[in-house]
Amino acid sequence: MNDVKQDFDRVDSASAEREGNIYSVRNIFSFFFFSLIGVFMFFIPIEVNGKNSIPLDHLVTWIRNTTPTAVSYYILLIMFLGAAFPFYSGSWRKTKIEIALSCLKVLGAISAAMVLFEFGPKWLLAEDMGPYYFSIVLTPIGVLVPIGSIFLALLVGYGLLEFIGILMQPVMRPIWKTPGRSAIDAVASFVGSYSIGLLITNRIYKEGKYSRREATIIATGFSTVSATFMVVVAKTLDLMEIWNLYFWLTFLVTFLVTGITVRMWPINKIQDDYYTGEGQPEKVISEKRIQHAWHQSMVTAQNAPSLLSNVLSTLKDGVLMAMSILPSVMAIGLLGLILANQTPVFDYLAYLFLPLTWILQIPEPFLAAKAAMINLVDMFLPSLMVVEASLHTRFIVASISISTILFFSALIPCILSTDIPIKMREIVVLWFIRTVLSLIIVTPLAFLFL
Repeated sequence: MNDVKQDFDRVDSASAEREGNIYSVRNIFSFFFFSLIGVFMFFIPIEVNGKNSIPLDHLVTWIRNTTPTAVSYYILLIMFLGAAFPFYSGSWRKTKIEIALSCLKVLGAISAAMVLFEFGPKWLLAEDMGPYYFSIVLTPIGVLVPIGSIFLALLVGYGLLEFIGILMQPVMRPIWKTPGRSAIDAVASFVGSYSIGLLITNRIYKEGKYSRREATIIATGFSTVSATFMVVVAKTLDLMEIWNLYFWLTFLVTFLVTGITVRMWPINKIQDDYYTGEGQPEKVISEKRIQHAWHQSMVTAQNAPSLLSNVLSTLKDGVLMAMSILPSVMAIGLLGLILANQTPVFDYLAYLFLPLTWILQIPEPFLAAKAAMINLVDMFLPSLMVVEASLHTRFIVASISISTILFFSALIPCILSTDIPIKMREIVVLWFIRTVLSLIIVTPLAFLFL
């Protein structure tokens, strides 16, 4: 038996030497073992206690349910650290946007403390205000991003990204003008969450594997809310009987709109420069695709840092992102809810979309227009507005809530917390374009299939 093992080791050693040690057993094992763990955690839905979701979501739910008090205090600690960090690092005074966001982070952290310890104005402590955002929005993000970053190191650090990237080039580049590896981001967002998708995007952008334009396309065009949250929207609007129609039409509309926006301003004017300067653009492969994909994955596995170093590096990024996201989300989300619930601002702004919803013959044009406008604040608020509306209006609003992607209560602060240099005016313009295109595309489809 030992002789056989020695022969195997000699063969493997000679083979590795011929290939520059690229195709060693160690590299092949690293590629399959670590990548499969990452795939399982992010992409394979399993049912636990009657809930069907990805293992990462189950893990986060278990942590939240097992230690709810500790998690709440952890969230508050992260928020205060996040509010203090811009002033500690000096980044708060870089731009006017940074000044505004830094001030909002302080307000967000203070608001979270008031909610957790139950003191302050009644409007803040109302169930659909502060407590709603703390438990439904902040807590999942605050736990998911750092925990997810640990498994993210396994998913993208040992060759899977490069392998999938080369295989997906013929699809991703012609349609969305992004590298094949961006398919990982799109799937991670749709089955996991936008925060995980942005964590992947930011890491790959900082490694120089996405250009600024590519990272912008991915962050604003693929970072959807998860499919599990789409279930929440569908249940709220009584669409579960047509769930498959809702899911696949929304999926189609979302990525069709992204395919259009990449060819329009402002995205088509963003430079293709890299965070690292020279960058590592994906080499376009036109033949022997599987062979090239396997070779590139082995090169990555060969050059990968140690597991501990890789996990700690990604965990650090995850904690810093959570620190940046949470206080911003709390402050901006609450301000949006105040404007939506306590003022007529969105009643007036709804007239921006009213001509379009009227031309498209949506049954309740003003209600649909107002829902489309409020979607800029939060993707769930439009659903609450149209619960009593007709089936067509409910379906259209439910779909555009997902396909427009960008909203201030969570995703936009997440994007601004990354290293991707996206300007606020570009985000707002993209939201407007995506909303118009979504309405134009999904409305006739709704009338055709319902």
